[in-house]
Amino acid sequence: MNQNRREHRQGQAVVRGKLVPTSTHDQRLLARQGPSDWVHMDPWRVLRIQAEFVEGFGQLAEMPPAVTVFGSARTRPDSEEYELGRALGRKLAQAGYAVITGGGPGVMESANRGASEVEGAMSVGLGIELPFEQRMNDYVDLGIEFRYFFVRKTMFVKYSCGFITLPGGFGTLDELFEALTLVQTGKVTSFPVVLMGSEFWGGLLDWIKSSLLSTGKIASQDLDLITVTDDVDEAVRIIADADVARSQQRMDESEAAAVQTAEPQ
Repeated sequence: MNQNRREHRQGQAVVRGKLVPTSTHDQRLLARQGPSDWVHMDPWRVLRIQAEFVEGFGQLAEMPPAVTVFGSARTRPDSEEYELGRALGRKLAQAGYAVITGGGPGVMESANRGASEVEGAMSVGLGIELPFEQRMNDYVDLGIEFRYFFVRKTMFVKYSCGFITLPGGFGTLDELFEALTLVQTGKVTSFPVVLMGSEFWGGLLDWIKSSLLSTGKIASQDLDLITVTDDVDEAVRIIADADVARSQQRMDESEAAAVQTAEPQ
């Protein structure tokens, strides 16, 4: 058997050699078709998209409270950032949280690795089909491969108590600002967003203050949506405090609803 043949993940399938496609499902979905071609193609894609949602919801529904860790796939295993991610994954697991990452190498691997070192912890990877293959790292207990970014993003938000973001590139920034937008617009509540690495993120925060806040593009309270720290213990505490606050809010709402129901009409 030829061990050098190209290999590619397609959802639950693996294809090799001449069956490896030249484009991804996302690329084909977003490509402009002819005037009427989309009528014959896109409606059928909805069924595949629906199947991805069903698969993700089914696999993750019984997962314990979880935290998503984002960061660069290019972080080297011998770097300080890798060790930071590993320590963070371990601390989150010790605090009772499952750890979710994108399932790839670098920071993702380090957080999954840290979680896997805690007995009874759950280490999750939500992978994505890319033009260049990126295998699921070896420290994932539950790995799910997605074709579509927007389905994967839904899983990150739906099953997480918060996001902790380590240094990363465009993909990391994409996830970071999407999370901030969801919190800012009230689509998710009591959802902390923590940036780890003050030296790395400092320039971005300065730009947000000088270019966005100073020109009225955001409000001053929007800065409170972001917490920057270099301390793993503080990052985990921020997540845990928000989790407690969210639970208390639900209890208060339930009690208020019970009182309102009990009152004579």
